[in-house]
Amino acid sequence: MFLFSPLEQFQILPLIPLHFGELDLSFTNSTFIGLVACTLFLFLFFLILPTETGGQIIPNRWQVVLESIYEMITSMLNDNIGERGQQYFPFVFVLFTFILICNVIGLVPYSFTLTSHLCVTLTLSMIVFMACNIICAREHGLHMFALFLPPGSSLALAPLLVPIELVSYFFRLISLAVRLFANLMAGHTLLKVIAGFGWSMMIGGLFFSHFAPLFTLYLLFGLELGVAIIQAYVFTILTCISLNDAINLH
Repeated sequence: MFLFSPLEQFQILPLIPLHFGELDLSFTNSTFIGLVACTLFLFLFFLILPTETGGQIIPNRWQVVLESIYEMITSMLNDNIGERGQQYFPFVFVLFTFILICNVIGLVPYSFTLTSHLCVTLTLSMIVFMACNIICAREHGLHMFALFLPPGSSLALAPLLVPIELVSYFFRLISLAVRLFANLMAGHTLLKVIAGFGWSMMIGGLFFSHFAPLFTLYLLFGLELGVAIIQAYVFTILTCISLNDAINLH
């Protein structure tokens, strides 16, 4: 009996092949989901905006969701950065919402999880890393290199401490991307394995026995929904911590 690999769900497939010599510019399922995520992001704001007031006195359900996200991001910036963090609210808000939408889309059957690919999460991580370095250079100039020598450290220990801090600083770029990628990929792989196990039992004649893995799948789906929300939150709060380090040189 032939079983599909649980990793096939992460395969990038060309929907509209487009090649220019060795250059591949095909429109893929990954590109499509990215466009869907961006469209849903804009559509959410369209749903809460009436024609004149720019918001309803009695909020609808979508407005409640976005207001909850707004309050959470505002609180997150205040707790981790302070008053100055509010100027970076648009960046953090868009980052959290986009990652959350991509994570939740991946739970739709026969969909594609954009954030389960390292190239996507690494791109998001690089955007955060570059933004923090630009902010740090703008705020502190050459004094930003104080990040690599902990306060109160002896200059005699600088040859030892600076390389360690430098590696730790650049490792944030990788750890931020791998954390999101690994959690989403592992969870979706587990869901596919359990679903395949239940399907194998059903077509193998064990009809009633397949309800056990299906019930487990139902519970894991709820768990994965929680993971999708939590990982978007974790990525965002780590972004706020990096912004705090860039602004206050901690």
